[in-house]
Amino acid sequence: VMTLRVFLIEDNPTIRDLLVGLLEDSTPCEVIAMAESEEEARRWLARNGEGWDLLVADLFLTEGSGMEVVKACADRMPHQRVVVLTNYAEAANDRALSQGADAVFDKTGQFEDFLAYASELAEAGTPGR
Repeated sequence: VMTLRVFLIEDNPTIRDLLVGLLEDSTPCEVIAMAESEEEARRWLARNGEGWDLLVADLFLTEGSGMEVVKACADRMPHQRVVVLTNYAEAANDRALSQGADAVFDKTGQFEDFLAYASELAEAGTPGR
């Protein structure tokens, strides 16, 4: 089992704190960076292209869109996973996947599924790292 390096893009501080706590307490993950806006996320990715394993993005941000961040990860390494975690999973699912997301989870109803997904990634280990 390896520790997944997670980049979290979420503009709501309450949800952000909750996510960090849950991820780090219940899965082999470490949240290594956070961003609140599309621009902030793009800047971090430009500097840390290979420095993450799992990117978790909300779609609706204070500025910009999580969908644009997903698109910006198109050239990621094969082991890097991009997950959309949103309140609008059903509506956004097909579009997010077509833009390059690996998975889409609903914040309200699929939290456990999301945590299980992160755990499985860590269990599988990451080739290329």
